[in-house]
Amino acid sequence: MISKLLIANRGEIACRIIRTARAMGIATVAVYSDADAKALHVRSADEAVHIGPSPAAESYLVGAKIIAAAKATGADAVHPGYGFLSENAGFAQAVIDAGLIWVGPKPSSIEAMGLKDAAKKLMRAAGVPVTPGYEGEDQSVERLTIEADAIGYPVLIKAVAGGGGKGMRKVDAAAGFAAALESCRREAKASFGNDEVLLEKWITSPRHIEVQVFGDSHGNVVHLFERDCSLQRRHQKVIEEAPAPGMDEATREAICSAAVRAAKAVDYEGAGTIEFIADASEGLRADRIFFMEMNTRLQVEHPVTEEITGVDLVEWQLRVASGEPIPCKQEELSINGWAIEARLYAEDPAKGFLPSIGVLEDFALPRTNRRDGPNRVDTGVEEGSEVTPFYDPMIAKLIVHRNTREGAIEALATKLGRALCYPVKWNAGFLRNLVLAEDFRAERLDTGFIERNLDTLVPSTTPPADVLEAAGRLIAERANGSQASETLDLDERLQIRFAGFRLNAAPKPVTVRVKHGADVHEVELSDRTIWDLPIARLKPNGIFAYDYEGWSGLFSEARNDSGGAHHAHDGDIIAPMPGKVIAVDVINGDEVKAGQRLMVLEAMKMEHALTAPFDGVVRDLAAAPGAQVQVEALLCVVEPAEEG
Repeated sequence: MISKLLIANRGEIACRIIRTARAMGIATVAVYSDADAKALHVRSADEAVHIGPSPAAESYLVGAKIIAAAKATGADAVHPGYGFLSENAGFAQAVIDAGLIWVGPKPSSIEAMGLKDAAKKLMRAAGVPVTPGYEGEDQSVERLTIEADAIGYPVLIKAVAGGGGKGMRKVDAAAGFAAALESCRREAKASFGNDEVLLEKWITSPRHIEVQVFGDSHGNVVHLFERDCSLQRRHQKVIEEAPAPGMDEATREAICSAAVRAAKAVDYEGAGTIEFIADASEGLRADRIFFMEMNTRLQVEHPVTEEITGVDLVEWQLRVASGEPIPCKQEELSINGWAIEARLYAEDPAKGFLPSIGVLEDFALPRTNRRDGPNRVDTGVEEGSEVTPFYDPMIAKLIVHRNTREGAIEALATKLGRALCYPVKWNAGFLRNLVLAEDFRAERLDTGFIERNLDTLVPSTTPPADVLEAAGRLIAERANGSQASETLDLDERLQIRFAGFRLNAAPKPVTVRVKHGADVHEVELSDRTIWDLPIARLKPNGIFAYDYEGWSGLFSEARNDSGGAHHAHDGDIIAPMPGKVIAVDVINGDEVKAGQRLMVLEAMKMEHALTAPFDGVVRDLAAAPGAQVQVEALLCVVEPAEEG
């Protein structure tokens, strides 16, 4: 058995692997870049080695540094996780050549499945159903055009070395084929160094179904049933579930048997996933499910398979890499209940899912409890961690397992509504809307579901009425000199009580002016009891943070009107996102004109000029060049110029 394991990865997958290794009595070594010096996976491992600057190309993607770290710490095995170097056959071979155990498939298996055109030819020979298309060596525009016409439009152009949706174009008619081909090749060359493509028939009502397979060095291969990963945005998976909705036993047997044949065709060892595309226009049918590709690694969505089978796939990986056979036979594996996983990303759905960076000042995820069933959180961050622009913005995975699909959906929606992340923006509210969508609950889904329904899935930026009322009550109580009680246990939250709160027995409703960002809301306070309202946290600057059904924001009491043409709050200059102040053009007391640049904020490698909303005077300047600021931070105030 492996005695010391180096994890050549970061974030939640590194923490996930460390958890299993520790349970097995295996010592762990983490690697980290400059940006990850204080990361959770670094503190969780038994040892940690610095491997370079923040960019992945200078740290996590430098195989020689990782192997050197393994040698220096006495590790005898390397686990690549997923992403980075996990499907790099050259790195796998270098690990083996260094005398270390590679926790993954043989380099030859990675190479066999690395190019989509070669993999499809191999699968066809193994009797695995393949999407109709063209994978020929003749890459001339003329030949590809002829083949596209023969397949029939619409067709899909795919880079043979592609992944993540790059180098992929749907073409609806012959007139657009040449331009799409040129664009696809250009992107493929830039992303993968290979501009060769293949053609596939575009599938109507496509479902993304994948099968978890596992092989060992003794010739055994088993499957652990299927997952549905159809809910995607821009070809990136968002929600995954197991088993697949609408899958009957005959179709399951056909697709899982095909997956086993695929794994055996490349003499596969370790964890892998065979991905299929299904034409679900008439439901899931065995004769309408086709091989797409094989991922020769552990998948991000592997927890849903673990939940329904009771198997620890990382433990299996470590045992098989140590030379042991697969721990159980095919007939010993079965499906138990339903599991759904939601990927929580640091991104702002309201701004086109722009990645969000910064410090997680308030961060909490629902934990497992006995009252409402098992919940699982896989994450590489905690409150106080920093989300940087250097890596994938996924910060956590929330997984629920229940007896039925409907039960899993309800549980996941509840948990997403109780999760808290601030001031970094995230997609919890979007995910909650997604799993509660009527068509998703009715199993009417395909890979285009999100794009078709995007307008209804993205949460409104306007605070919900209950949030505004809770904010108003806290503000009124604070003005009354009372202290609002609060609960920070997201799983146990049942109500928000306001200790000693009174509206002074007012004969008519009390109205409070509540500020949210640049907006001011007139909130009329009712005399109703507030139950199950948002979590409230008093911030040092007197602003309250809320979380409600996946929605969060900052609130404060609006200042009185100035009496002029503008309200005082209109002049608050707020940071639109976390970033760095790279220039400040004014000082306190400066007179400025409408539209005049006040300062420049750098965020997500772009510069954002912040300007005066009207003629006025600069007050309360809180920004300085070089300062890092959080989203919605008050940077300065422009007081309206006096009339006359």
